[in-house]
Amino acid sequence: MKRCDVLIIGAGPTGLVLALWLSKLGIRVRIIDKTATSGSTSRALAVQARTLELYRQLDLTQVILQHGHKVPAVNLWVKGEHAAQVPFDAVGKDLTPYSFLEIFPQDQHERLLIERLLMFGVSVERQTELTRFVHDGVGVTAYLSGADGQEEVCAARCLAGCDGARSTVRKSLDIGFPGGTYQQVFYVADVDADGPSVNGELHVDLDESEFLAIFPLADKHHARLIGTVRNEHADTLTFEDVSGRAIEQLQVQIHRVNWFSTYRVHHRVAKHFRQGRAFLLGDAAHVHSPAGGQGMNTGIGDAINLAWKLAAVLETRASDSLLDTYETERIGFARQLVATTDRVFSFATAEGRIAKLVRTRIAPLLIPKVIAIDAVREFIFRTISQVTLNYRGMPLSAGTAGKVHGGERLPWVPGSDNFESLSRLCWQLHVYGVASEQLNAWCKERGVPLHVFQWTPAHAASGFALNALYLLRPDTYVALAELSGEPEVLDRYFDERGIQPQKDHLLNTT
Repeated sequence: MKRCDVLIIGAGPTGLVLALWLSKLGIRVRIIDKTATSGSTSRALAVQARTLELYRQLDLTQVILQHGHKVPAVNLWVKGEHAAQVPFDAVGKDLTPYSFLEIFPQDQHERLLIERLLMFGVSVERQTELTRFVHDGVGVTAYLSGADGQEEVCAARCLAGCDGARSTVRKSLDIGFPGGTYQQVFYVADVDADGPSVNGELHVDLDESEFLAIFPLADKHHARLIGTVRNEHADTLTFEDVSGRAIEQLQVQIHRVNWFSTYRVHHRVAKHFRQGRAFLLGDAAHVHSPAGGQGMNTGIGDAINLAWKLAAVLETRASDSLLDTYETERIGFARQLVATTDRVFSFATAEGRIAKLVRTRIAPLLIPKVIAIDAVREFIFRTISQVTLNYRGMPLSAGTAGKVHGGERLPWVPGSDNFESLSRLCWQLHVYGVASEQLNAWCKERGVPLHVFQWTPAHAASGFALNALYLLRPDTYVALAELSGEPEVLDRYFDERGIQPQKDHLLNTT
């Protein structure tokens, strides 16, 4: 019987990120996948700003920026006419170092994660499938079937189901997956093309009842078409059946089709994300419309949220109740995301005379005027980039100092280095102004890094309070915001939650 700390089922981006984060924290993992190889084509393309911020902890961000493509703006077309533009590079420049949409296809993304995982001596075990498991709240006994058909038994302290919408883990746990399926058939086409809508920006076309988006890739003549069609015969649908609209409405000149596929999309959220020592992440926990490029990023967010909590509990630095906060923090966001993407997609594809009138006649007149408002453009960027995702009011979040609340993403201060320390996988403290001698002593005694920034008007503009302390979780969200700046509140915070902060020097620095 083989043993590990965490057995991960599914080697898509969610499972790979979980494996990588846990390995970085010194946790023994196994990751299996029933496929023979990693994907060579991909539907997921977008890496949002918040993911790029978090990826600094694994030294992945610069590689993705080097090999991907920055999308500076999104354009809206209606019936072949350009209607509006949202320039990401302008509206997000004061919010994040990554004020753009990064295109880095999932197949390349997976290869990068697999390469980094190999640096920790962990490889994906291919053609290996979970057939069943039993768990008793303390550990999991999993039965695996390999390529040779032989059954293997694996004892794990925890099980992570990252095995997609048809998750074996979720079904075995008998966790409900309520929701529905969109009527439309989605298609993806990878093409070599030219034209005004193949210019390095994202283009979305609203038509009478179908949706079409053109995503740019790193090669300026290479693009990805994602669209819908009302056709019950998805298995027999060809590119010729759908190409006319792209050619006519968005003026795309297609030179070659590299690959084409169709699929159906669900909008569902699992009833629970945790049962005992078994967890659901990514598409196993929530699926939704691809509108906004949120799916892969949300799964990655699940993995990052869970990884540091698993490490703390498995190393007995936190009580088991810390694992309850994974579902508490992630399920609400998943439900909100499914509802939001469903509304957006339903607007873009609704049938009926009134719906068509609103979408093709009224919307083209109103949208340019609304998008011209700075606050609206900023709201769109904040939402799509996931920088507004927060855990305010939840068990691990406490306090307010200035405009910053416990549970929020730490605000970025343009022109400063306040994000530099966020590459560290540990609890840490930020003070903007002056830190007391007592706070310095508390941090030194416990091995918690303290970062003190000389106060400037830019810190006030970003919402910070002078001399307040901001305790950051290992996933860089603000755990505690405290005006007094005194260390007693830190002891109380950790004691009440049964957590011992890990000393930074114990981290695996590979």
